[in-house]
Amino acid sequence: QVQLVESGGGLVQAGGSLRLSCAASGGTFSRYDMGWFRQAPGKEREFVARISWSGVSTYNPDSVKGRFTISRDNAKNTVYLQMNSLKPEDTAIYYCAGKLRGPANYNYWGQGTQVTVSS
Repeated sequence: QVQLVESGGGLVQAGGSLRLSCAASGGTFSRYDMGWFRQAPGKEREFVARISWSGVSTYNPDSVKGRFTISRDNAKNTVYLQMNSLKPEDTAIYYCAGKLRGPANYNYWGQGTQVTVSS
């Protein structure tokens, strides 16, 4: 059973940056593909980044491409989300998630960390 704990959220002005971290425990971290999602009030959960178990493959949707970068350090059991050029519409609770390598649903979730971007 993998436990995920996010940190690094906070209040930032538009145009600023934040780096979120997600620490994993309870499993072999390198067996898991990882992702970041977000959910704003009144909106559905939105996918923002994913990274393969090895870190070789990453993907971002167009909404954050060029601004958000996902990375991982398997030695530290941690995945990161570097967020630059933040916009007020990036305000949301950000969640990290994990799944076993390959085609599978994300079934491990953190508790979330709040990111608020002021205009």
